[in-house]
Amino acid sequence: MSKGGRRAYLGGVLESHVRSIEETYEMLEKPPASSLDKVEWSQVTKLGDEISKQATIAGMLWSGETPAVKALEENMGAYCNLLHGFLLLCHGSTVGAGPTLHASICASAKQVIDCSLSLLREAVSSCDSCSSNKKLSIPKLSGLVWEACDALKKTPTTNCTAIGRAMTQVAVSVKDVFRELGELKPAASADDSAGGTSGEAADKTHDSDEEGDSIESDLGDDLTPEEMGIAQLAISVVSDTLAVIKEVIRFITGLLKSSSRERSTEDYVDSLERLLSYCQEMGTQVNELGASVYPPQEISEMKLISRKMHSGVDEMRAEVGSLQGSSGGVCEAFEGLHNSLGKLECRLGEDLVPEMGRLAI
Repeated sequence: MSKGGRRAYLGGVLESHVRSIEETYEMLEKPPASSLDKVEWSQVTKLGDEISKQATIAGMLWSGETPAVKALEENMGAYCNLLHGFLLLCHGSTVGAGPTLHASICASAKQVIDCSLSLLREAVSSCDSCSSNKKLSIPKLSGLVWEACDALKKTPTTNCTAIGRAMTQVAVSVKDVFRELGELKPAASADDSAGGTSGEAADKTHDSDEEGDSIESDLGDDLTPEEMGIAQLAISVVSDTLAVIKEVIRFITGLLKSSSRERSTEDYVDSLERLLSYCQEMGTQVNELGASVYPPQEISEMKLISRKMHSGVDEMRAEVGSLQGSSGGVCEAFEGLHNSLGKLECRLGEDLVPEMGRLAI
């Protein structure tokens, strides 16, 4: 068989395996029947170790000196059979999983599948190639498979852990917005500009090149006193939102510690999923609020965001109230966010009139 014929033949065999694997993955994305026996995640990670070993074998075989087609085809078949079994175990592990845990398992499984198929596709495409690149690319792709399989050991195995991690990710995103808004600065006052004019004139030519880059980077970030006042109130809202999310996480942790394992994994899952959804929506609104604070400030948009966040706080408060737990700290955080939103809305109400006056009739 010619070199081109070997590559075409093996490529066809691989694509047949890929289609079958993709069909199996589609099954994983759907919730399993409740009648299925749950698979322990330790079985998934154990098979992940086998996939890592198979990736090593594949890397050594395919980057070697012109192996026989039969050996390559058998290696490909053995590898893809492992991937099929891996997906079936992952599917079994989603029995009893809520939306967040299910999504986390699917994401981890997809990473293993994608890295493995990338390795096999690269191996087939470089089959019979005399290029030294394959000796570099194939081991690198094998390494990515190892990393994906090793990451399986860090995948959450319970609904509560998955939801807690997702809430923590929201908190990190909100903290990033808080840090970025903290870098906003007021525009130079008229007195500052006038005072600096004479001193700058003599050095204007000398400094023009150096100032070019800094002027470009600062353009549009400086705020008028009025805009800075609004920005400070928005920063308070973001800070209080972060406090709310942290207190919700603390409340959930305390709730689960004081409850039995059975109740933690069954009775609370729906409520925790709703709390996560509210936190994620809060995170989205914080991102939009942060974007609207930069000049030209979007007053109407900020008012709409504030109303949505007020509604979100009320929904979170009601959900927390439906659970039996020590809610003192989280309720104080809710009240603090309500107050900061109220102050922002009051200030925005004052600034909406001049903004409307600037609109063309």
